[in-house]
Amino acid sequence: MAKKQVAEKELAAKTAELQGEGGRLTEKETIESEADSVSIESIKSSLATPTEDFDWDADEKVFGNYNDADRKKFEDMYAGTFNQITKGEIISGIVVSINNKDVVLNVGFKSDGLVSTSEFRDTPDLKIGDSVDVFVEAPEDANGQLILSRKRAKTQRSWEAINEALENDRIINGFVKSRTKGGLIVDIMGVEAFLPGSQIDIKPIRDYDVYVGKTMEFKVVKINHEFKNVVVSHKVLIEDDLESQKVEIVSKLEKGQVLEGTVKNITDFGVFIDLGGVDGLLHITDISWGRIEHPKEVLSLDEKINVVVLDFDDEKKRIALGLKQLTPHPWENLSTDIQVGSKVKGKIVTVADYGAFLEIIPGVEGLIHVSEMSWSQNLRNPQEFLKVGDEIEAEVLTLDRDERKMSLGIKQLSNDPWQEVAAKFPVGSKHQATVKNMTNFGVFVEIEEGIDGLIHISDLSWSKKVNHPNEFTKVGDVLDVVVLELDVDNRKLSLGHKQLEENPWDTFETIFTLDSVHQGTVVKVTDKGAVIALPYGVEGFVPTKHMVKEDGTSVKAEETNDFKIIEFNKEAKRIVVSHARIWEEVKAEAVAEERNAKKKEAKAAVTAVKKVKDSVEKSTLGDLDVLAQLKSQLEGEESKAKKG
Repeated sequence: MAKKQVAEKELAAKTAELQGEGGRLTEKETIESEADSVSIESIKSSLATPTEDFDWDADEKVFGNYNDADRKKFEDMYAGTFNQITKGEIISGIVVSINNKDVVLNVGFKSDGLVSTSEFRDTPDLKIGDSVDVFVEAPEDANGQLILSRKRAKTQRSWEAINEALENDRIINGFVKSRTKGGLIVDIMGVEAFLPGSQIDIKPIRDYDVYVGKTMEFKVVKINHEFKNVVVSHKVLIEDDLESQKVEIVSKLEKGQVLEGTVKNITDFGVFIDLGGVDGLLHITDISWGRIEHPKEVLSLDEKINVVVLDFDDEKKRIALGLKQLTPHPWENLSTDIQVGSKVKGKIVTVADYGAFLEIIPGVEGLIHVSEMSWSQNLRNPQEFLKVGDEIEAEVLTLDRDERKMSLGIKQLSNDPWQEVAAKFPVGSKHQATVKNMTNFGVFVEIEEGIDGLIHISDLSWSKKVNHPNEFTKVGDVLDVVVLELDVDNRKLSLGHKQLEENPWDTFETIFTLDSVHQGTVVKVTDKGAVIALPYGVEGFVPTKHMVKEDGTSVKAEETNDFKIIEFNKEAKRIVVSHARIWEEVKAEAVAEERNAKKKEAKAAVTAVKKVKDSVEKSTLGDLDVLAQLKSQLEGEESKAKKG
C-alpha cells in the first residue's frame, strides 16, 4: 500500500503542475485553435486513475521484470544498434549541426561528437550532411562527451599517404609555405616537409623565394619516424623526365649530326651544352681551331649555338660535341708558298718545358723545340728565350701537310758560331766564360753566344779537393779558362781553369816531405777523419786514429795544431798527415833514450863488478903467498926450537 500512496502523491503533484501551467496560458495567450483549447479538466480526466483493484505490489512479485538472461539479451540488442568506437581510430561522421563554436557530428555512437569549428577553416563550404573523417581521442570524457579531432585525423591520413608514397615511389602534391636556411618548407596535406635547395632543380637555384606560394609535385625521399621529419625532392622528377628524354634523344643520335643547343655551364676544360633534355660536352680543344686559354673567351652562358656530334655512348649517355668541326680546317687554307726553309712570322701561344708553339695563322701552329732556339749545346728553359704573346720570325725545318705538323727554328736565322770556333778558340788560348750550369762532374760555361764548354771538376783547382763544383763557383760567375781540347765535328770544347797557373805540386813536393812537421787548421771533421788546411792553400787529410792528442782527446774543428806528413802523392794530389805520430815518436824516442841509458848503466856496472872481482882475486892470491911464507917461517922456527 505504500506504493499506492506514493503514486497518489505523484499524481496530485502532476495535477497541480498542469493546473499552474494552464492558468498561465489562460492569462497570457489566446487560444485560437479549437484543438489547442482543451481545458485543464479534460486533461485531468484523461489521466489514468488508479483503480481500486490495481496491484501495487506487482513489482515485488517480479511481475513484468526480466530475468538475467533476457536482460543480457536485450542489452546486447540495444548495444548492437551503435558503432563500436576505439580510442585512436579514424572514423567517418555526418555533420548534423553547425554553430559558431562547434560542429556536431553523428558517428553512429550513443552520443554525438563535437569538433571545434577552428579545425574546419580549410573547408569554408562545410554544410549539414557532409561526411567528415575524425580521430577518436577518447570515447568519453569526464562529462560523458565523445572527444573527436579532425586535425589529428588529417595528420594521420597524411602520414599514411606520405609513407605510402615513399614505399610505392608515388608522386604527391605539396604547397611551398616558406623559405628556410638551405631550402624550402612544403605543406603536404597538413604535414610540413623539407625541400633541400639542391633538390629543387637540376640546375643551381640562386633565388628560393620564387617558389614560395606555389603548389608543386614532389617525391618523398626520406622519412625520420622518430622525429616525424620528411624530406622531399622535386629534382628527381625532372631527372626522371630528362632520363626518358635522354633515352629518346640518344636513340636518334648519329655521328656527324648537327644539333642546336644552349650553353648550360662553362668550366676550365670545356662547355656543357643542353640539347633539349640531355647534356653534351664540348671540350675546350673542340671549340676553336686556334688555341684558347678558357672557353669563356669564345662562348657565354645561355648562348645558342650549333654543334656537331663527334661521339656518344648509349649506356653512359655521354655525348661528345664539336664546334670547330663546323668550319674548314685552317691547314687547308695554309699558303702553298710555305715550304721547308721558308721564313714565317707568328705569335707565341704556348711555352712548355720542351719548347714553344708559334701560331702562324689561327689554327696552324709550329713547334720550336728548345734545341732549335740557340746554337748552345747547353739546353736551357724555353722561357729564357720566349714568352706567350711574343711576335717572332722563324724558319720552317719540317712540314707535313697530311699530318698537319710543322717544326720551326729560330737559331737558323743567325750564323752557326761553330763554323769559326777553330779560328777563334784554338787549343791553349785563354778566355773568360760565364758559368751557366753545374753537374757533379763539372761546370758548363759559355764563352760566347752558342759556344759552350765544360770544365771538368778535376780541372778547377790544383790545391783544393773539390767534391762538387758549387764548392768552387756558382751560376753567373765569370771564370778565366784555357782551351784544353776542341772537337768541332761533335761541338765539344774542353776547358780548364787550374791550368792558368803552374802546377804547385812540383813545389809542394819539396816542401811537404815525409816526416816534415807543419802547422795546420782543422777545416772539416768526417767519420773517417778530418780535412786540414796546410800552408800555401793546400789541404791534407788526417785519419781518425791520427787525430788523437797526447791527453787522449782528438783534435776538433777549427783547432790549429802541428801535423806530420806521413804520405805525399803528387799524381793523386793527396797529402796524409798525423798529429798523433808527433807525440808518439817523441815518446818513443824518450823511451829509447831511457832504455839506452839503462843499458849504459848496466854495462858500466858490469865493468865495475868485473874490476872488483879482478882486484879481489889478485889480493887473495897475494895473501896466500904471505901466509905460505909465514907458515914456512913458523915451521922453521918450530924445528929450530925442537933441535935446540
